[in-house]
Amino acid sequence: MQNGNSHYWQALYRWLKNLLLEDPCQEWFLLTLTAVNLMGSIYGYYWYAGQLASTPFIWWPFIPDSPLATTLFALALLLAYYRRENGALRLIAAAAVIKYGLWAVVVISDYWLAGAPLTAVEAGLWLSHLGMLIEGGLFLRHWPATRRQLPLVVLWLGLNDFIDYGLGLHPYLFSPGQEALAQAAAASLSLGLILYLVWIIN
Repeated sequence: MQNGNSHYWQALYRWLKNLLLEDPCQEWFLLTLTAVNLMGSIYGYYWYAGQLASTPFIWWPFIPDSPLATTLFALALLLAYYRRENGALRLIAAAAVIKYGLWAVVVISDYWLAGAPLTAVEAGLWLSHLGMLIEGGLFLRHWPATRRQLPLVVLWLGLNDFIDYGLGLHPYLFSPGQEALAQAAAASLSLGLILYLVWIIN
């Protein structure tokens, strides 16, 4: 019985390794992740409804950072499914879900470390944003990119940081004392991602 269980877990490990590390662009996986990201995006826009309602319409594209990132990622996945890939979109989408996924994990973790209670809502947000980070890193390894696309990523990340913290239109935080951390995390992640992309892209 133990040998049977061992064989099962080994087979599952090989399947997951092949899917996640070698061939994540399988059609069923692309469609599944597209649906997951779209559902997450819908909830994310709902989460930002109050902030959007109090913000002039012209700034709306810069307010819901995470849901916009997952929307772009879902579009990139869908185009990959239909074999109509757009390299610039893929690179921006992957960078966006990595940045805002990790940014949210940092901000929520800081909120908990400050003594806030662990609730199902924040736990769900933490896990979903961790998933954003993982999926972005996963596909960034498999989606080809060129140096010509890098300026678009730099512009996208830099413009969002300027509007969020230069103009003060960043997403609402869990507590006012988090603004310095949120700004430092955003700037550090943007810079780190840009340097990483410069390093890995030929």
